[in-house]
Amino acid sequence: MKNRRHAKILDIISQTQTVSQSDLIKKLKDSGFEVTQATVSRDIKELGLIKAPSPKKGYKYALPENLAGVSSKHLTIFSQSVVSIRYALHTVVIKTLSGMAQAAAAAIDSIAGSEFIGSIAGDDTIIIVTASETHAKALTQKFEAMQSGTMA
Repeated sequence: MKNRRHAKILDIISQTQTVSQSDLIKKLKDSGFEVTQATVSRDIKELGLIKAPSPKKGYKYALPENLAGVSSKHLTIFSQSVVSIRYALHTVVIKTLSGMAQAAAAAIDSIAGSEFIGSIAGDDTIIIVTASETHAKALTQKFEAMQSGTMA
């Protein structure tokens, strides 16, 4: 349940402007998660979320932008949820345990987001489009290192 909640939190902050814990609690409850302020506070700390300037106004919850800011929790979620990593031409396909693609994709975005053109995450599959087969191969190697619990 905790991993699914963490995955949903990462999904929420990547797709919406979430400015406060109460805002995050409301969005989680709207998604079917019964949470308390204390639980959300712990989740924010465990996921290593930060308050970053928002393009609209004020601040919002976000993942750290640099590699040093990636928490061990992100690597743990990634390494424990990924089943397989393969590439073909300029596309990388990552299969995850059911319901974990969003969390794994959030870790990928925080670590390698500028190294690919775009990504799509479903329930158990992530598809990443790169500029070339060389880029896809390099990303696959990086993701394999993440899957083993280390950074490339």
